[in-house]
Amino acid sequence: MNLTEQLSSRLNIPANQISATLKLIDEGATIPFIARYRKEATGGLDDTQLRKLAEQLEYCTALEQRRTTILEQIRSQNRLTPDLERALQQADSKARLEDLYLPYKPKRRNKAQEAREAGLEPLALSLLQRPEQQPEGLAAKFLNPSKGINTLEDALEGCRHILLESLTEQPDLIGRLRQLLWQQGMLEVAAAKGKTDPDSKYRDYFNYAERLARVPSHRALAILRGKQEGVLSFKLQLPDELQERPIQDIANANRLSVPRCSTWLLQTLQQSWKQKLAPMLENELIKQLRSQAETAAIDVFARNLRDLLLSAPAGAHVTLGLDPGLRTGVKAAIVNATGQLLACDTLYPHPPQYQAEAALSRLAQLIKKHQVTLIAIGNGTASRETLSWVRPLLQQPQFANVAAMLVSEAGASVYSASALAAQEFPQLDVTLRGAVSIARRLQDPLAELVKIDPQAIGVGQYQHDVDQKALANKLDAVVEDCVNHVGVDLNTASQPLLERVAGLNTTLAANLISEREALGRFSNRKQLLKVPRLGPKAFEQCAGFLRIRDGNEPLDNSAVHPESYPLVRDIADLWGLSVSQLLKAPDKLKATQPESLSQHGSYTLKDVLTELEKPGRDPRPAFRSVEYDTRVETIDDLLPGMQLEGVITNITNFGAFVDLGVHQDGLVHISQLADTYVKDPHSLVSNGQIVSVRVLEVDSKRKRIALSMKKNT
Repeated sequence: MNLTEQLSSRLNIPANQISATLKLIDEGATIPFIARYRKEATGGLDDTQLRKLAEQLEYCTALEQRRTTILEQIRSQNRLTPDLERALQQADSKARLEDLYLPYKPKRRNKAQEAREAGLEPLALSLLQRPEQQPEGLAAKFLNPSKGINTLEDALEGCRHILLESLTEQPDLIGRLRQLLWQQGMLEVAAAKGKTDPDSKYRDYFNYAERLARVPSHRALAILRGKQEGVLSFKLQLPDELQERPIQDIANANRLSVPRCSTWLLQTLQQSWKQKLAPMLENELIKQLRSQAETAAIDVFARNLRDLLLSAPAGAHVTLGLDPGLRTGVKAAIVNATGQLLACDTLYPHPPQYQAEAALSRLAQLIKKHQVTLIAIGNGTASRETLSWVRPLLQQPQFANVAAMLVSEAGASVYSASALAAQEFPQLDVTLRGAVSIARRLQDPLAELVKIDPQAIGVGQYQHDVDQKALANKLDAVVEDCVNHVGVDLNTASQPLLERVAGLNTTLAANLISEREALGRFSNRKQLLKVPRLGPKAFEQCAGFLRIRDGNEPLDNSAVHPESYPLVRDIADLWGLSVSQLLKAPDKLKATQPESLSQHGSYTLKDVLTELEKPGRDPRPAFRSVEYDTRVETIDDLLPGMQLEGVITNITNFGAFVDLGVHQDGLVHISQLADTYVKDPHSLVSNGQIVSVRVLEVDSKRKRIALSMKKNT
């Protein structure tokens, strides 16, 4: 089976679509470009399918490399038989490859090898061929003092080492036992000796058991973390009714009848399981459990990040960002509609300074002077106090057009201390840079959050327990897909945002900004070809994702790729209109018959017509702010039965966390998300979504808030 066939089988995608996609990838096309502009070739594969294909391509490539290495190793030993080669070629997983390779894998000198050199292998083979034989009688013939075999015990011990090695290196047997232990094995968890603290965060696992294959990812990662911290211990056990099954399987694999086996041989079979195979497979399956749990956790992080990046932008408003604080004051920064800093200050309305009136007066001056229409308040320490302090000012008639809202400040401190922030605001205090970030992320979450390492945004589940390289790769892919899904304003985008555009990189983004500064602004996409080192290939990849507002080509402010401009002109010609007139005639676009443009691909035609109906539209949802209950400012204000509005800040496999504006998120357990069964929380809610919840229980001491979204009580 070649690579294309392997990928087709794994992904259930026709081979011709796989082949076309691989060709595009080999030619240097990016995933966003292929997903958006090469649907004719791929048969309409979307970015999710393409990302999975890329992941499987990496796995299959590594699998092929390992297969080649193993074949070369066994061939060099002159032990590669046609049957073995066929089995290796047909192996469809790394585990199967390694099982087949195990008997041929170079080993350090061991006791089994020493026993063979002492001439004990015929004894081992004889005992397998006639299992009912008493080994003591046969062993007497194999004494060899020159090889250290002085007694019957020496001979039988050496024979057992040979058998233990041969019995535990059988690929098909290992595969069956691995499947048995994975599907039927129970993961039994307990507190480590002396670690039974009733207040421990791991107390739920002090007496816990669950079938290994059914352990949810969040529980698996919690157990593994507890084990690493020395608080938990665990073991993998088969149920009582299956305890003898492995012994029977080992016997069957070697054509042995357990009742006919001598006591000595039966003990050897038992040792091969308990001392060799069981520990080996337990170690392997715990790694598999970790791998699967990490993959699930990374997927949760990725989906949460996607929701956050694609959350609704408030838009081009003059915005005041407030980074609340008590002793250090409230940091204020005002940015214009395009995010440029206009002014900043520090106000002290809270204790210990208690300068609320003077601070409010200064705030009013700033709002008037710069014509602020939005106030973004970071949701950290003193956020509700700051919102309560600001609210009376906004109730005055002169500020009726100003709205204030809490904004997640996750990652703002990371940006503030970054080299990028220092370069952008070298004279500004770190805390004031945070206020700038808070203001900008209300205007456009995507444009601001791309400046922060995705892992620092804080929407993950056990994010520090997973493979950091795999996590970074996944999150980078999410950021890239989101940026290209929304599109980027070529004349206002920052360098970090441009770096995420398909076909661009750090160097090209920097060169593009230098060219923009030299031109004043780009007036059409063709000017991109004048950017140093941005050649035709990079232009092909990036042009469709870059927008130019008020340029001299109206299509440049749309997701229509320059290569499809002739198609748009053909549509305009059908109706006797110019392109500009066509863009203002949605009725003509809807009435366009695909048959009249059959020379163009159906996917491309559909996408172009959809885009032209609302050229330059933002695919993100309309902006709406959460309305926190003014009666509730701290966790102590919460009472069971309260119906409140909040915003989802994080989604895990076991539920969704909701910010109620009390500095401690509440949890809507998966069982409380809806009146019907919910398998996956992401199927019902998304990060950043505003929801109505009912308070079920409040534990102020443990800072836990239980919530429900069920309609029926």
